[in-house]
Amino acid sequence: MKLKLSILFFLLSGIAFAQKTENVILITLDGVRWQEVFSGADSSILNNPEYTETIDRTNERFWDASPVKRREKLMPFLWRTVQNQGVIAGNRVLGSKVDIKNPYGFSYPGYNEILTGYPDPKVNSNDKNYNHNTTVLEFLNQQAETAGKVAAFCTWDVFPYIINDKRSGVYVSAAGTFNPVTNSPEEHLLDQIEYSVPSLASGRFDFLTFYRAFDYLKNKAPKMLYLAFDETDEFAHEAKYREYLYAINTIDNYISQLWEYCQSTPEYKDKTTIIMVTDHGRGDKIKSQWTSHGEKVEDCRSIWFAAIGPDTPAIGELGQNHQNYQNEIAATVAKLLGQGYQNGHEIGKPIDWIVK
Repeated sequence: MKLKLSILFFLLSGIAFAQKTENVILITLDGVRWQEVFSGADSSILNNPEYTETIDRTNERFWDASPVKRREKLMPFLWRTVQNQGVIAGNRVLGSKVDIKNPYGFSYPGYNEILTGYPDPKVNSNDKNYNHNTTVLEFLNQQAETAGKVAAFCTWDVFPYIINDKRSGVYVSAAGTFNPVTNSPEEHLLDQIEYSVPSLASGRFDFLTFYRAFDYLKNKAPKMLYLAFDETDEFAHEAKYREYLYAINTIDNYISQLWEYCQSTPEYKDKTTIIMVTDHGRGDKIKSQWTSHGEKVEDCRSIWFAAIGPDTPAIGELGQNHQNYQNEIAATVAKLLGQGYQNGHEIGKPIDWIVK
């Protein structure tokens, strides 16, 4: 009798701890510094007229003497919802470290590392070269459970090459690509806006990337959706701190909308994990380098990540000493979808903080 009860307990325990994620939304915020994520607006940049227009109004929107309140003003969804229901890593002040492994510290190598788990030294430029590595998106598009259910919506026009849309078969919407896929009124309107209103910051506006992805989510119900925003990086390169802060704040709102939709839709409710990460950091020790990144900017190797979903424990902000890397994201995404991702290289292992 005791043996039967033990077996029953084991089976029930397995059910209780069975993986629940059936859908993953991966979101990258290009070049968003961990310093703003964990402490909010930087006063030395915010109050410098070289970097910030309308200083008083920008202070009113984003400043508070408390770094905890500042970061909540900047990213309210991250610090009110993810903090309470998920995990946030990369606050180096508390000893939580997340770093890139590629030696370059700029976008294509970073996105290759995120999506392939492999910091390839041969991926060393932002040129439009088709990626010879197999991304986790391509891998998932080859699996029976997720084939045809993988899509990417990206502001930067290099992403079709990073994801290698021709070989992978993954649907990639990026700046300058107009491939009708939902044929919804919303898609047609977004086409018209992108045709007629050019962005002065990126290849196209981030809001077009978001609403195209949102339209696809509602109409095509993908299991793996990737969104890559870019305006944060472009505004930083242009030394526009006000616009950089507003871009971060806006993306946080987009992620909130995605989470709210998923949690109100039976197909996604309590079955969806959202992961947020960045491709590189920016300078900080030399304040003028906040606009920059690359091999000569040491600070840019430090990044952050966050996740929320049914398999992610509600740990909140990580404070203990630990080390994670950018190359662990790809395997984490695959594991959440019940897959063991490999691409012929040594790749990072899944992140225990996100999925056991």
